Amino acid sequence: QVKPQFESKTMRNCAMFTAIAYKTQVVAGINYLIKVQVSSTEYAHLRVFQSLPHENQGPSLVSFQTGKTRDDPLTYF
Repeated sequence: QVKPQFESKTMRNCAMFTAIAYKTQVVAGINYLIKVQVSSTEYAHLRVFQSLPHENQGPSLVSFQTGKTRDDPLTYF
């Protein structure tokens, strides 16, 4: 659901956009840290916020890091 937000912010189209790993953090909603494969050799780390259900809002791409590898640890940023 955040692929269009990522593509808009990075000014690129991703033929591949596959989540490889994720972590969660419960706040006033949920923060997701997601490792996404965006090409055969490139990965990105995404921080996505999902608000509480009663707010009726979809997930929001808060921040991202590009140029990651499959082996880079998924840590909060």
